[in-house]
Amino acid sequence: MNNLFISYDLKNPGQNYDRVITAIKGLGSWAKVQYSLWYVSSNYTATQDAEIVRRAQDANDTLIVIDATNNDASWYGIGQEVTQFMQGNWNRQTAGVSRY
Repeated sequence: MNNLFISYDLKNPGQNYDRVITAIKGLGSWAKVQYSLWYVSSNYTATQDAEIVRRAQDANDTLIVIDATNNDASWYGIGQEVTQFMQGNWNRQTAGVSRY
């Protein structure tokens, strides 16, 4: 099982929270940590979880899935500056950072 943290921002138009929350709850055992931050114990990788949740979002929404078990992350819609910062500062010894 992987310890995953999922965070998202839903932007206009759409903001279909129910669809996104249903996708997150379907990934495994879960806990809602904050309004848009979830912990999920999942058999899926960060990339697999991100792909599943992303299908429930609009194209302009943002998403990041952080795998605390495997030091991995996958994201969508995060700005180039933040993406470059994370890539440059992620612990490279064991990280398998996926970039989207």
